[in-house]
Amino acid sequence: MSRLAEFRALEQQLAAQLAELETLKNDDGLKREIEFETKLRDLLGEYGYSLRNIVAILDPHSSNRRGAAAVEIKGSRKARAVKVYKNPHSGEVVETKGGNHKVLKEWKAQYGSDKVESWLAQ
Repeated sequence: MSRLAEFRALEQQLAAQLAELETLKNDDGLKREIEFETKLRDLLGEYGYSLRNIVAILDPHSSNRRGAAAVEIKGSRKARAVKVYKNPHSGEVVETKGGNHKVLKEWKAQYGSDKVESWLAQ
């Protein structure tokens, strides 16, 4: 496309946007919305409130919804896998998700941690 054709196309787009802007300027609904927003912001400034304060007053449960989303994200941690240890000396089996198991601690104290870890069945 030549520079002149590109210029004319952009000029037409600009003219169309200016016409749309004039139509919006004459729209009564838009004028009422602008007036409402202006009055609302003046009122908020007069009483020292923010939009967040107003939302909290009108919908007190809205802050709970955000907190619930944060809890779900926090709770999305992968669950620990169950480990099964089998003592070859006594045949006793211990199932645990962590290392804080009484019998497992006794075995580690008696046989050593490396030896007990080698008894991991799963």
